[in-house]
Amino acid sequence: NFFFNMIFTYRYCRMLEEGSFRGRTADFFFMFLFGGLILTAVGLFVNLAFLGQAFTIMLVYVWSRRNPYVRMSFFGFFTFQAPYLPWVLLGFSLLLGNAIIVDILGIVVGHTYYFLEDVFPRRDGGLKLLRTPQFLKSLLDPVENDDNDEDAGRDVDENERPGGFDWGNNRADAAQDRDDDDNQ
Repeated sequence: NFFFNMIFTYRYCRMLEEGSFRGRTADFFFMFLFGGLILTAVGLFVNLAFLGQAFTIMLVYVWSRRNPYVRMSFFGFFTFQAPYLPWVLLGFSLLLGNAIIVDILGIVVGHTYYFLEDVFPRRDGGLKLLRTPQFLKSLLDPVENDDNDEDAGRDVDENERPGGFDWGNNRADAAQDRDDDDNQ
């Protein structure tokens, strides 16, 4: 069960980071922070000590809702759309005899994040209630290039360009062009 959870955590973390959170490291971290805090708070009330599986299901839920048209296959037995994946995993846990409260907790927290981040702000009168703090953005997100940068859009001299070979031309043409430039 632990190995199964590690595979799912790695896979869906990677797909979220490379997909809907590409270039938004602070938002990705904030989702982790939100999920971890909510799961910990609820886990204290329902007396759950290990919440790794719930966290994995939360990640799977967010990924599956953001990728609704992806076709999935569960161990090659049957295929379904991605939004059903958390429910298929819940059924699989039930078949294995695991406590499904952990999976349900992950689904609830994942749905809470998805609703507050993706659904509610797009409704009429909706607000964006989850905002990544600015200090996390300045700490974790890459610095964007300034449009007023004096080097922006500047053609790079051939000697400054890495590689040093003009792959679009053959060697004789490139050598002739360099000789013409040197003579001027």
